[in-house]
Amino acid sequence: MESSLKIRFIFLAVIMATAITTTALASEEENVSNPYTLQNKESSFLQRTNRFLAQSRPPADKMTCDRYPRACKTKGGPGPDCCNKQCVNVMTDLLNCGMCGKKCGYFKMCCRGECVNPFTDEKNCGRCNNKCGNGSSCVYGLCSYA
Repeated sequence: MESSLKIRFIFLAVIMATAITTTALASEEENVSNPYTLQNKESSFLQRTNRFLAQSRPPADKMTCDRYPRACKTKGGPGPDCCNKQCVNVMTDLLNCGMCGKKCGYFKMCCRGECVNPFTDEKNCGRCNNKCGNGSSCVYGLCSYA
C-alpha cells in the first residue's frame, strides 16, 4: 500500500512539473510572436519587481508634475514646464502661452511664448519664426501675397 502511495505522489509531481514547464514555454512563445512586447532583458527584469520595490514607486496616476517636477524633464516628453498638473511647453502651447493659463485667442498661435496672428505677423508669417524680408508684408500667412 505504501509503495502505491509513493508511485501516485511521484506521478503527481511529474504531472505538475510538466504543466509548469508547458506554461512557461507557452508564455515565452507568446512574447516572441508578439512584436509589441519588450524583448530587452533589462526591461523584462524591471517589469518583475517584488512587492517592496513596487510599493516604493508611486502609481502612474499619482505621478503628476506638481508632486514630481522632474517628470516633465524626460526625453521625448510634451514639455519641460508644469501647468495644472500637466507637462507642457509654455513657448508653444496654445493654452499656456508664455505662462500657465494664458490662452491664445482665435486664429492665433503661440510662438516663443507670445500669442501671434500668423496671417498678418511679419515676424511669424504663416508659422513661427518665418520673417518676411525685403520690405514685403504678411497677408493671409504668405509673404508678398499681393
